[in-house]
Amino acid sequence: MQPMHIPFRNSAPARRWWLPCLLAVVFGAGCASVPSVEPEASAAPLATSPSPAATAEAEHAQKFARWVKEFRTSARAAGIGEATLHSAFDGVQFLPRVIELDGAQPEFTRTVWDYLDTAVSAQRIARGQDKLLQVRAEVDAAAARYGVPAEVLVAIWGMESNYGGFTGDIPTIDALATLGFEGRREQWARGQLLAALKILQNGDIDRAQMIGSWAGAMGQTQFLPSNFLAYAVDADGDGRRDIWGSVADVMASTANFLARSGWQAGQPWGLEVRLPPGFDFARADADLRQAASRWAGEGVQAMNGAPLPALENSSILLPAGAGGPAFLIGPNFRTILRYNNSTSYALAVGLLAQQLAGGPAVQAPWPRDLQALTSSQLKALQTALNARGFDSGTPDGVMGPATRSGVRQYQRSLGLPADGYPSLGLLQRLQ
Repeated sequence: MQPMHIPFRNSAPARRWWLPCLLAVVFGAGCASVPSVEPEASAAPLATSPSPAATAEAEHAQKFARWVKEFRTSARAAGIGEATLHSAFDGVQFLPRVIELDGAQPEFTRTVWDYLDTAVSAQRIARGQDKLLQVRAEVDAAAARYGVPAEVLVAIWGMESNYGGFTGDIPTIDALATLGFEGRREQWARGQLLAALKILQNGDIDRAQMIGSWAGAMGQTQFLPSNFLAYAVDADGDGRRDIWGSVADVMASTANFLARSGWQAGQPWGLEVRLPPGFDFARADADLRQAASRWAGEGVQAMNGAPLPALENSSILLPAGAGGPAFLIGPNFRTILRYNNSTSYALAVGLLAQQLAGGPAVQAPWPRDLQALTSSQLKALQTALNARGFDSGTPDGVMGPATRSGVRQYQRSLGLPADGYPSLGLLQRLQ
């Protein structure tokens, strides 16, 4: 016979029966039955199926984990040790923000003068001159070793991280794993991720401190991992190439990159020039290169009237078309483009370096009444040019050599200066 269980829960039905029954047992009487007690309502909610969003998120996480597992296998085969793999991937995360930034194609672009207003502002110049004094020993050592002027190194430092003030806040391993998994640039991201693992394995930096931009650029002058492996330098002799915290390493690494990318010691990047009356603006083309002496023979002059520097393979640059300033640019300008392939960026580095050294700002006025075309407008311009028989390549909303050529052909057909500059007025005329 099973012992009788008397529930002593503090409920009214229980109190009504257990006391008389207990007295009956004490005095020899049986307790015939235990009255039923109404079951209490359960506090636990009913089980529900996961939402479609939660299911999709779980599936995505599983796919990312499988991608990381496969990459670990390939990295192991490439010589990455288990300790490095554990450090890098045990807590790796997929970062949706990275994909958002990678896929963002800004509709509105900036004119070169708007860009320079910020990049070469009076505040940035003043701060750069102060910083140049503070790091004079480190930057002069790098300049002497690699033949790159101190002001150019500090200008790149200012452009890339506001002189070390902000180097990014995204873990490099997570950013590159995210880009590799997403797939749009998988092969590129896999190569950069493997390079990042080699940096960790070499002991130059630990995972927690390896942070940078959403695209994997790192440190105070924003090296991609592959460029770090190729060009980073341990200038302070501590056994690590630290472009995050060592100014000596930052300056030497940046100078080494430029020197090995073609920097020619003793030559300027370029200078602002005055073009002669009747100049054929179609000759302002990056592919048309000749000695500065030949440009001088055609009437091109420095703004201060001094002889042009001895630049070989120099070109005329009209970043705002025929209505804006003109520059004579040489091989070192193209070397800066290898650091960041943007004409506005390279011009900003050159002008910032020039003013850090006490040189002049741009003297000719910018055509500030002109508006930059949005990517949609530029695509419409390309489409209209093609329709008129002026080949500008596949319409993609991106300005390139083919589009510039098509614009020049159309300008010539109208008797306009063939500077290749895509203005809003030109688009309206085409439409």
